[in-house]
Amino acid sequence: MANGQWYPPEWPERIRALAEGTLTPVTPRRAATVMLLKDTDTAPVVHMLRRRASMAFAGGAYAYPGGGVDPRDDDLHVRWAGPTRAWWASRLGVDETSAQAIVCAAVRETYEEAGVLLAGPAPDTVVGDTTGDDWEADRAALVARDLSFAEFLDRRGLVLRSDLLGAWTRWITPEFEPRRYDTWFFVAALPKGQRTRNASTEADRTVWIRPADAMDGYDKGDLLMMPPTIATLRQLGAYASAAEALAAAPGRDMTPVLARARLEDDELVLSWPGHDEFTKHIPTGGAPA
Repeated sequence: MANGQWYPPEWPERIRALAEGTLTPVTPRRAATVMLLKDTDTAPVVHMLRRRASMAFAGGAYAYPGGGVDPRDDDLHVRWAGPTRAWWASRLGVDETSAQAIVCAAVRETYEEAGVLLAGPAPDTVVGDTTGDDWEADRAALVARDLSFAEFLDRRGLVLRSDLLGAWTRWITPEFEPRRYDTWFFVAALPKGQRTRNASTEADRTVWIRPADAMDGYDKGDLLMMPPTIATLRQLGAYASAAEALAAAPGRDMTPVLARARLEDDELVLSWPGHDEFTKHIPTGGAPA
């Protein structure tokens, strides 16, 4: 039975064009996504959303809250708690201003798409319920990019809690994709007093699900996912609590994962280094296998 690996029908043609040198890769945009966890009596569950089928990129696929970096967050002052910007720059493999913007994107997108805010009025606090009308007005302004996240934090007198995030992995969209992202994946625990909701205009469903159940759905072909999503779910499945996953994050390898396409005999081979399960063999005149 086929699994739920997301594989757009236009990929073979684009892969061939890349291999033949007739396709010029676009520059990937910086992005961040967050695997939000909470503990249950049996195992931790992760918050996932299903992208609307009408979405141009990965429509119908299950993913985590996430999105592009706002360049305004590179250099605007942000009240900051946790590891320094220099520490984050080293961890993420970027300069300090980019590190701030990437961490801001992770926290902002979690708020925009799940209604969860990893920030508080003091370095050791987090806000409570964020479902009021005034909060919603600010969230809508963030989504519309009428308000930068740095400006939002300043207006509210909030401190960004970078210590509540753990950098997990980094994936770059394949060179043959027309929409490319250089995405840093983070892990975080749902703060006490907060709750998730489907606040995203890009999703038609949200779930809290055990990684094992999500993996089972993918393996059966019931849940559609992109390679980074199912790969991170398989990694999360090893941990018995959100705290365990967060504690493991600092030791994880952040070397970017980038798909490779090569011509081999009479077929194109698409592979993701370190993730053999996603390898596709594409006959020069047929469908992938």
